[in-house]
Amino acid sequence: MEEATKSSYKGSLLTYALVAEEVKNRWGEKELENYSAEYNMRTYANWSSIGYRVKKGEKAIRAYTFLEQKDVAGNVIKRFKRTVCLFYYKQVEKI
Repeated sequence: MEEATKSSYKGSLLTYALVAEEVKNRWGEKELENYSAEYNMRTYANWSSIGYRVKKGEKAIRAYTFLEQKDVAGNVIKRFKRTVCLFYYKQVEKI
């Protein structure tokens, strides 16, 4: 990949570890050296925005994040768990 644009990743260490485990399961222990949540793991829309597409037949890596609903004072009143579908750089190709 010639681009080193940083993604909008803001996940937790737990999410990072879960996705790293899936990278290891799919591509082997050695591939963990290349894994970077900020640079080579993105959503479909994020890959598309930088000129890549997901290869045919590739399956997303599922992770999750929490969204917060805040009141006008900025206090968190509710948290929502949201599933995120991610694709690794080995699953995409330049358009």
